[in-house]
Amino acid sequence: MQNTQDCTERSYRGYPCHVRTGLLILLFLLIASGPAHPKSAPTSFTALKASLIRDGFDAAYLDSLYADPAKVFDTKSVSLFFVHSEAKLNYDQFISNKNITRAREYMETHGKALAAAQQRYQVDKEVITAIILVETKLGTYLGRSYIFRTLSTMAALADPQTKALLWDTIPAQRRLSKQAYDQKAEKKSRWAYQELKALLHYGEQEQLDVTAIRGSYAGAMGISQFMPSNALKLGQDGNHDGRVDLFNHSDAIMSVARYLKHHGWHQGISSEEAYKVILRYNYSRYYAKTIQKIARKLKG
Repeated sequence: MQNTQDCTERSYRGYPCHVRTGLLILLFLLIASGPAHPKSAPTSFTALKASLIRDGFDAAYLDSLYADPAKVFDTKSVSLFFVHSEAKLNYDQFISNKNITRAREYMETHGKALAAAQQRYQVDKEVITAIILVETKLGTYLGRSYIFRTLSTMAALADPQTKALLWDTIPAQRRLSKQAYDQKAEKKSRWAYQELKALLHYGEQEQLDVTAIRGSYAGAMGISQFMPSNALKLGQDGNHDGRVDLFNHSDAIMSVARYLKHHGWHQGISSEEAYKVILRYNYSRYYAKTIQKIARKLKG
């Protein structure tokens, strides 16, 4: 979820989990091009673990997480970072009559949670619903990638050997230039390391098995598709059970509202201001405009 990076690099509050047929075909090509865990996968995440230990994480715990490096190393999800194009995302599907009807039904089902979020953070319930519609089809598609594996692999790209290994798994006709790949890998490895640390802290806070959490290929998770750093900082307990569970609708709804409020949403916000705040959720003009179109339809 929440990210100020270009949508093509996203994994911030989140990419929408689902994309149109073009991306699914691309994923098929990536899968078909080689095994998910190539024999040449790293024999260890030694350097990554050393960094995490320096940052205060328990060595024994990390050893348990990375006990089988070949199962952690994730070429399928991470490869998508280096071929993805926003042009392949199809936002128009969300303003269809069918999806608007489903969104209205969602608002009825979760009316109490939406009303509570609107009252607490002054964020329109229609906007919250629109975001959840686009992000996860109202919680019906949450992503299939194991985000611990995705973030670990991305963070490990700081190692030249690992970076070269990933490059070799990407179909030549789909990948970036070598120079662009190297530059992006360096940038994304730093970003992923911070998100990985946030995931580990979030797992400890909420007593979760981080290796079992699934989300988008970009590392976003839950109904609201929050990146771990945002889950840790802006996740909100909406059903008052003492936990922040982004796979629970009440928590996800309240967390979306809190996120928007944190980034400048206020009562009586203008359309222009709202557009800029929504961009903080996903820095894509197409995305932000689509959210506002859906919200207007839901209010109509």
